Amino acid sequence: MRYKRLGPSGLFVSELCLGTMTFGGSDGIWGQIGQLDQTEADSLVKTALDAGINFIDTANVYAGGDSERILGQSLKNLGVAREDVVIATKVLGPMGEGVNARGASRYHIMDQCKASLERLQLDHIDLYQIHGFDAHTPIEETLEALDTLVRHGHVRYIGLSNWAAWQIVKAVGIAQARQLAPILSLQAYYTLAGRDLEREIVPMLKDTGIGLMVWSPLAGGFLSGKYDREGKGSDGRRANFDFPPINKDRAYDVIEAMRPIADAKGVSVAQIALAWLLHQDAVTSVIVGAKRVDQLTDNIAASEVKLSEAELKTLNDVSVLPAEYPGWMLERQGAYRAR
Repeated sequence: MRYKRLGPSGLFVSELCLGTMTFGGSDGIWGQIGQLDQTEADSLVKTALDAGINFIDTANVYAGGDSERILGQSLKNLGVAREDVVIATKVLGPMGEGVNARGASRYHIMDQCKASLERLQLDHIDLYQIHGFDAHTPIEETLEALDTLVRHGHVRYIGLSNWAAWQIVKAVGIAQARQLAPILSLQAYYTLAGRDLEREIVPMLKDTGIGLMVWSPLAGGFLSGKYDREGKGSDGRRANFDFPPINKDRAYDVIEAMRPIADAKGVSVAQIALAWLLHQDAVTSVIVGAKRVDQLTDNIAASEVKLSEAELKTLNDVSVLPAEYPGWMLERQGAYRAR
């Protein structure tokens, strides 16, 4: 397992991060994603730690807080030393019926940080992330609240998730101008079947030095190797929870390009999809979740898969984004200066 710095910090995290969205679901969306009990979760956490993963991600909204509770208990059950793990969680979504029981306001952030600490049975959160953009709360208020948590020692580092590039750059500027805790990471969707963030977000990340945590690297299981154009895998998770949205025709092209590469290396299609992400310069850590130990073990093995320049070109060519403005104009005009 390799380790990378999280953004411009001195904190090192494993290039694979254990995602815990499958912990504790019972009904609704969380029941469709996963219904792992404590014993099953303990097995996954142990498997991840034994493989060298030191980074674990959860969120307060996952299974209504049960994911955090189960994760916290797993760390206790397994006797994990606090300094051996980097625990990340998130805040934004509704955690009650009240009008203020959601969002990125100081009110909700301060309240939910305390609740997350109690559920996780921890005295601090290593990485506290805003789970999405709240258009009804000033960015200044959100950043001031996060800075307070850092100064009080409840949170060590802060990050964002599912923000647009312009929103992130605005937040970075505010944090710098007000000397607030810096933004270290962005958690975002990125796969061979969905490379949208390469248009604006990846260039922004490289410019600011912010680290990238990738969620749903297999496009909600679509790139697991279980699906094909003939309908194979149509009864999988996406039959009940078709998310994240993808262009399925393009995704099938990607799967068909991955299969011969996977066969030649004697690995799974899922490992090729994950390995491609691990070869991308902008990526700090890829979040892998699972319902079973064998699934997690297969995903972890992707860290050992090496892709040649020719194989990377094949995958890049089949998944490349259609040209869009202003990208094609920036490329055209940039050539003037390059010459």
